[in-house]
Amino acid sequence: MSVTPEDKFQTGLLLDLEQVVEKELDRHMSMAKEWFPHQYVPWGQGRDFDGPLDGEAWSLEQSKLSLEARESLIVNLLTEDNLPGYHNAIATVFGRDGAWGTWVNRWTAEENRHGIVIRDYLTVTRAVDPIALERARMLHMETGYEPTHGDSFLHGAAYVAFQELATRVSHRNTGRASGDPICEQMMARVAADENLHMIFYRNLLGAALELAPNETMRAITDVVKAFEMPGAGIEGFMRKSVVIANAGIYDLRLHHDDVLTPVLRKLGVFELTGLDGGGEKAREELGEFLAHLDASATKFETRREERRARKAAREG
Repeated sequence: MSVTPEDKFQTGLLLDLEQVVEKELDRHMSMAKEWFPHQYVPWGQGRDFDGPLDGEAWSLEQSKLSLEARESLIVNLLTEDNLPGYHNAIATVFGRDGAWGTWVNRWTAEENRHGIVIRDYLTVTRAVDPIALERARMLHMETGYEPTHGDSFLHGAAYVAFQELATRVSHRNTGRASGDPICEQMMARVAADENLHMIFYRNLLGAALELAPNETMRAITDVVKAFEMPGAGIEGFMRKSVVIANAGIYDLRLHHDDVLTPVLRKLGVFELTGLDGGGEKAREELGEFLAHLDASATKFETRREERRARKAAREG
Protein backbone atom coordinates (compact mmCIF):
# COMPACT_ATOMS: atom_id res chain seq x y z
CA MET A 1 0.00 0.00 0.00
CA SER A 2 1.51 3.32 -1.12
CA VAL A 3 1.82 6.30 1.21
CA THR A 4 0.26 9.45 -0.21
CA PRO A 5 1.61 12.97 0.29
CA GLU A 6 -1.47 13.65 2.43
CA ASP A 7 -0.60 10.69 4.66
CA LYS A 8 2.95 11.99 5.06
CA PHE A 9 1.63 15.45 5.90
CA GLN A 10 -0.76 14.11 8.54
CA THR A 11 1.92 11.90 10.11
CA GLY A 12 4.42 14.74 10.21
CA LEU A 13 1.91 17.08 11.80
CA LEU A 14 1.02 14.55 14.48
CA LEU A 15 4.71 14.14 15.32
CA ASP A 16 5.28 17.90 15.37
CA LEU A 17 2.35 18.37 17.77
CA GLU A 18 3.38 15.61 20.19
CA GLN A 19 5.08 18.07 22.55
CA VAL A 20 2.02 20.32 22.46
CA VAL A 21 -0.16 17.39 23.47
CA GLU A 22 2.20 16.55 26.33
CA LYS A 23 2.09 20.16 27.55
CA GLU A 24 -1.70 20.39 27.26
CA LEU A 25 -2.15 17.03 28.96
CA ASP A 26 -0.04 18.22 31.91
CA ARG A 27 -2.05 21.45 32.10
CA HIS A 28 -5.31 19.53 31.97
CA MET A 29 -4.30 17.13 34.73
CA SER A 30 -3.27 20.05 36.95
CA MET A 31 -6.67 21.71 36.50
CA ALA A 32 -9.05 18.74 36.36
CA LYS A 33 -10.86 18.10 39.65
CA GLU A 34 -11.81 14.62 40.79
CA TRP A 35 -15.55 14.25 41.29
CA PHE A 36 -17.99 11.43 41.85
CA PRO A 37 -21.29 11.02 39.98
CA HIS A 38 -23.08 9.43 42.93
CA GLN A 39 -22.66 12.59 44.98
CA TYR A 40 -24.77 14.62 42.56
CA VAL A 41 -27.81 12.30 42.52
CA PRO A 42 -30.69 12.70 45.04
CA TRP A 43 -30.94 9.00 45.87
CA GLY A 44 -33.47 9.68 48.63
CA GLN A 45 -36.05 10.53 45.98
CA GLY A 46 -35.80 7.08 44.40
CA ARG A 47 -38.30 4.24 44.55
CA ASP A 48 -38.83 0.97 42.70
CA PHE A 49 -40.25 0.85 39.19
CA ASP A 50 -42.62 -1.72 37.77
CA GLY A 51 -41.06 -4.94 36.49
CA PRO A 52 -39.26 -7.63 38.48
CA LEU A 53 -39.36 -5.45 41.64
CA ASP A 54 -43.12 -4.84 41.24
CA GLY A 55 -42.82 -1.11 41.90
CA GLU A 56 -44.68 1.86 40.49
CA ALA A 57 -44.78 2.42 36.73
CA TRP A 58 -43.60 5.77 35.37
CA SER A 59 -46.17 8.39 34.38
CA LEU A 60 -45.72 11.92 33.08
CA GLU A 61 -47.09 13.67 36.16
CA GLN A 62 -44.18 12.25 38.18
CA SER A 63 -41.76 14.50 36.28
CA LYS A 64 -41.14 17.94 37.74
CA LEU A 65 -39.35 19.12 34.60
CA SER A 66 -40.77 21.15 31.74
CA LEU A 67 -41.05 19.59 28.28
CA GLU A 68 -38.10 21.70 27.13
CA ALA A 69 -35.84 20.62 29.99
CA ARG A 70 -36.79 16.95 29.54
CA GLU A 71 -36.09 17.01 25.82
CA SER A 72 -32.75 18.74 26.34
CA LEU A 73 -31.65 16.31 29.05
CA ILE A 74 -32.64 13.36 26.88
CA VAL A 75 -30.67 14.72 23.91
CA ASN A 76 -27.67 15.46 26.12
CA LEU A 77 -27.73 11.98 27.64
CA LEU A 78 -28.21 10.11 24.38
CA THR A 79 -25.35 12.12 22.94
CA GLU A 80 -23.12 11.07 25.82
CA ASP A 81 -24.24 7.46 25.35
CA ASN A 82 -22.47 7.21 22.01
CA LEU A 83 -19.09 7.58 23.74
CA PRO A 84 -17.72 4.30 22.28
CA GLY A 85 -18.19 5.77 18.81
CA TYR A 86 -16.49 9.02 19.74
CA HIS A 87 -13.60 7.17 21.37
CA ASN A 88 -13.07 5.17 18.22
CA ALA A 89 -13.24 8.30 16.08
CA ILE A 90 -10.65 10.32 17.99
CA ALA A 91 -8.41 7.30 18.61
CA THR A 92 -8.41 6.64 14.88
CA VAL A 93 -7.47 10.24 14.09
CA PHE A 94 -5.09 10.96 16.99
CA GLY A 95 -3.63 7.48 17.48
CA ARG A 96 -3.18 5.38 20.59
CA ASP A 97 0.52 5.87 21.27
CA GLY A 98 2.38 8.26 23.55
CA ALA A 99 0.75 11.43 24.82
CA TRP A 100 -1.94 11.19 22.15
CA GLY A 101 -3.13 7.84 23.46
CA THR A 102 -2.92 8.97 27.08
CA TRP A 103 -5.14 11.94 26.29
CA VAL A 104 -7.68 9.89 24.32
CA ASN A 105 -8.10 7.47 27.23
CA ARG A 106 -8.27 10.22 29.85
CA TRP A 107 -10.85 12.15 27.84
CA THR A 108 -12.95 9.02 27.41
CA ALA A 109 -12.86 8.23 31.13
CA GLU A 110 -13.96 11.75 32.04
CA GLU A 111 -16.72 11.81 29.43
CA ASN A 112 -18.09 8.50 30.71
CA ARG A 113 -19.00 10.14 34.02
CA HIS A 114 -21.40 12.47 32.24
CA GLY A 115 -23.67 9.73 30.98
CA ILE A 116 -23.56 7.98 34.35
CA VAL A 117 -24.64 10.98 36.41
CA ILE A 118 -27.31 12.27 34.01
CA ARG A 119 -28.94 8.86 33.67
CA ASP A 120 -28.92 8.25 37.41
CA TYR A 121 -30.49 11.66 38.04
CA LEU A 122 -33.21 11.17 35.43
CA THR A 123 -34.06 7.69 36.74
CA VAL A 124 -34.06 8.51 40.45
CA THR A 125 -36.14 11.68 40.04
CA ARG A 126 -38.48 10.01 37.52
CA ALA A 127 -37.88 12.95 35.23
CA VAL A 128 -38.33 10.93 32.03
CA ASP A 129 -39.89 7.65 30.92
CA PRO A 130 -37.09 5.14 31.66
CA ILE A 131 -38.40 2.56 29.19
CA ALA A 132 -38.59 5.06 26.33
CA LEU A 133 -35.15 6.34 27.30
CA GLU A 134 -33.62 2.87 27.20
CA ARG A 135 -35.21 2.11 23.85
CA ALA A 136 -33.89 5.39 22.48
CA ARG A 137 -30.41 4.54 23.80
CA MET A 138 -30.45 1.16 22.12
CA LEU A 139 -31.58 2.61 18.79
CA HIS A 140 -29.08 5.45 18.90
CA MET A 141 -26.12 3.23 19.74
CA GLU A 142 -27.12 0.59 17.21
CA THR A 143 -27.09 3.34 14.59
CA GLY A 144 -23.51 4.10 15.60
CA TYR A 145 -21.47 7.20 15.01
CA GLU A 146 -19.72 8.32 11.86
CA PRO A 147 -17.99 11.73 11.78
CA THR A 148 -19.41 14.06 9.14
CA HIS A 149 -16.65 16.65 9.39
CA GLY A 150 -13.97 14.86 7.37
CA ASP A 151 -11.51 12.20 8.42
CA SER A 152 -8.29 14.23 8.50
CA PHE A 153 -6.54 15.11 11.73
CA LEU A 154 -7.09 18.82 11.18
CA HIS A 155 -10.82 18.42 10.56
CA GLY A 156 -11.09 16.27 13.68
CA ALA A 157 -9.19 18.78 15.82
CA ALA A 158 -11.28 21.67 14.51
CA TYR A 159 -14.53 19.84 15.13
CA VAL A 160 -13.86 18.91 18.76
CA ALA A 161 -12.66 22.45 19.57
CA PHE A 162 -16.09 23.80 18.63
CA GLN A 163 -18.13 20.78 19.70
CA GLU A 164 -16.81 20.68 23.26
CA LEU A 165 -17.75 24.32 23.76
CA ALA A 166 -21.17 23.73 22.19
CA THR A 167 -21.72 20.84 24.59
CA ARG A 168 -20.65 22.95 27.55
CA VAL A 169 -23.14 25.67 26.61
CA SER A 170 -25.91 23.12 26.10
CA HIS A 171 -25.28 21.35 29.41
CA ARG A 172 -25.05 24.59 31.39
CA ASN A 173 -28.21 26.08 29.92
CA THR A 174 -30.09 22.81 30.34
CA GLY A 175 -29.33 22.84 34.04
CA ARG A 176 -30.57 26.41 34.35
CA ALA A 177 -33.74 25.60 32.41
CA SER A 178 -34.53 22.61 34.62
CA GLY A 179 -35.78 24.69 37.51
CA ASP A 180 -34.16 22.14 39.84
CA PRO A 181 -31.14 23.31 41.86
CA ILE A 182 -29.86 19.73 42.05
CA CYS A 183 -29.98 19.34 38.28
CA GLU A 184 -28.39 22.73 37.75
CA GLN A 185 -25.51 21.85 40.10
CA MET A 186 -25.01 18.51 38.34
CA MET A 187 -25.01 20.01 34.84
CA ALA A 188 -22.64 22.78 35.94
CA ARG A 189 -20.22 20.09 37.10
CA VAL A 190 -20.50 18.27 33.77
CA ALA A 191 -20.07 21.54 31.89
CA ALA A 192 -16.87 22.25 33.81
CA ASP A 193 -15.35 19.06 32.37
CA GLU A 194 -16.43 20.05 28.87
CA ASN A 195 -14.79 23.45 29.27
CA LEU A 196 -11.43 21.89 30.10
CA HIS A 197 -11.78 19.56 27.13
CA MET A 198 -12.52 22.54 24.90
CA ILE A 199 -9.40 24.35 26.11
CA PHE A 200 -7.25 21.31 25.33
CA TYR A 201 -8.58 21.00 21.78
CA ARG A 202 -8.63 24.74 21.13
CA ASN A 203 -4.99 25.07 22.14
CA LEU A 204 -4.12 22.07 20.00
CA LEU A 205 -5.91 23.65 17.05
CA GLY A 206 -4.05 26.89 17.68
CA ALA A 207 -0.72 25.08 17.51
CA ALA A 208 -1.78 23.41 14.28
CA LEU A 209 -2.72 26.81 12.87
CA GLU A 210 0.84 28.00 13.51
CA LEU A 211 2.44 24.93 11.91
CA ALA A 212 0.11 24.56 8.92
CA PRO A 213 -1.92 27.78 8.63
CA ASN A 214 -3.46 27.24 5.21
CA GLU A 215 -4.49 23.64 5.72
CA THR A 216 -5.82 24.39 9.20
CA MET A 217 -7.79 27.40 7.95
CA ARG A 218 -9.44 25.21 5.34
CA ALA A 219 -10.30 22.59 7.97
CA ILE A 220 -11.78 25.23 10.31
CA THR A 221 -13.93 26.63 7.52
CA ASP A 222 -15.13 23.21 6.41
CA VAL A 223 -16.06 22.25 9.96
CA VAL A 224 -17.84 25.51 10.80
CA LYS A 225 -19.87 25.46 7.60
CA ALA A 226 -20.98 21.84 8.02
CA PHE A 227 -21.15 21.74 11.82
CA GLU A 228 -23.70 19.53 13.50
CA MET A 229 -23.84 18.18 17.03
CA PRO A 230 -22.71 14.56 17.55
CA GLY A 231 -26.25 13.68 18.67
CA ALA A 232 -27.71 14.63 15.30
CA GLY A 233 -28.40 10.95 14.60
CA ILE A 234 -30.83 10.68 17.53
CA GLU A 235 -34.31 9.71 16.38
CA GLY A 236 -36.46 12.85 16.33
CA PHE A 237 -33.42 15.09 16.72
CA MET A 238 -34.78 17.87 14.52
CA ARG A 239 -38.04 18.09 16.47
CA LYS A 240 -36.19 18.05 19.77
CA SER A 241 -33.75 20.68 18.50
CA VAL A 242 -36.61 23.02 17.65
CA VAL A 243 -38.05 22.63 21.16
CA ILE A 244 -34.61 23.28 22.67
CA ALA A 245 -33.99 26.31 20.43
CA ASN A 246 -37.39 27.83 21.13
CA ALA A 247 -36.62 27.57 24.83
CA GLY A 248 -33.32 29.41 24.33
CA ILE A 249 -31.28 26.49 25.64
CA TYR A 250 -29.27 26.17 22.43
CA ASP A 251 -30.06 28.13 19.30
CA LEU A 252 -28.39 29.85 16.35
CA ARG A 253 -27.57 32.97 18.35
CA LEU A 254 -25.82 30.97 21.07
CA HIS A 255 -24.01 28.90 18.43
CA HIS A 256 -22.74 32.05 16.71
CA ASP A 257 -22.02 34.23 19.76
CA ASP A 258 -21.04 31.73 22.47
CA VAL A 259 -19.41 28.92 20.50
CA LEU A 260 -17.99 29.89 17.12
CA THR A 261 -17.00 33.48 17.84
CA PRO A 262 -15.05 32.90 21.09
CA VAL A 263 -12.98 30.07 19.62
CA LEU A 264 -12.23 31.94 16.40
CA ARG A 265 -11.35 35.09 18.34
CA LYS A 266 -9.01 33.20 20.67
CA LEU A 267 -7.28 31.60 17.68
CA GLY A 268 -6.90 34.99 15.98
CA VAL A 269 -8.27 33.56 12.76
CA PHE A 270 -9.14 36.90 11.18
CA GLU A 271 -5.87 38.54 12.24
CA LEU A 272 -3.63 35.76 10.92
CA THR A 273 -1.07 36.89 8.31
CA GLY A 274 0.89 35.04 5.67
CA LEU A 275 -1.86 32.85 4.23
CA ASP A 276 -1.58 31.72 0.64
CA GLY A 277 -4.39 31.95 -1.90
CA GLY A 278 -6.10 28.82 -0.64
CA GLY A 279 -5.91 29.92 2.97
CA GLU A 280 -7.30 33.36 2.16
CA LYS A 281 -10.13 31.84 0.17
CA ALA A 282 -11.03 29.61 3.12
CA ARG A 283 -11.00 32.59 5.48
CA GLU A 284 -13.22 34.60 3.13
CA GLU A 285 -15.69 31.70 3.01
CA LEU A 286 -15.63 31.57 6.79
CA GLY A 287 -16.38 35.27 7.12
CA GLU A 288 -19.24 35.07 4.64
CA PHE A 289 -20.72 32.07 6.42
CA LEU A 290 -20.55 33.76 9.82
CA ALA A 291 -22.32 36.83 8.45
CA HIS A 292 -25.07 34.64 7.01
CA LEU A 293 -25.37 32.72 10.29
CA ASP A 294 -25.59 35.98 12.24
CA ALA A 295 -28.43 37.16 10.01
CA SER A 296 -30.23 33.82 10.34
CA ALA A 297 -29.86 33.98 14.12
CA THR A 298 -31.38 37.45 14.21
CA LYS A 299 -34.28 36.32 12.04
CA PHE A 300 -34.90 33.32 14.30
CA GLU A 301 -34.83 35.51 17.42
CA THR A 302 -37.33 37.93 15.88
CA ARG A 303 -39.73 35.17 14.92
CA ARG A 304 -39.39 33.54 18.34
CA GLU A 305 -40.26 36.79 20.11
CA GLU A 306 -43.25 37.23 17.82
CA ARG A 307 -44.48 33.73 18.66
CA ARG A 308 -44.03 34.37 22.37
CA ALA A 309 -45.91 37.67 22.10
CA ARG A 310 -48.81 36.01 20.30
CA LYS A 311 -48.93 33.24 22.90
CA ALA A 312 -48.88 35.74 25.76
CA ALA A 313 -51.71 37.69 24.13
CA ARG A 314 -53.83 34.56 23.78
CA GLU A 315 -53.20 33.50 27.37
CA GLY A 316 -53.70 37.01 28.71
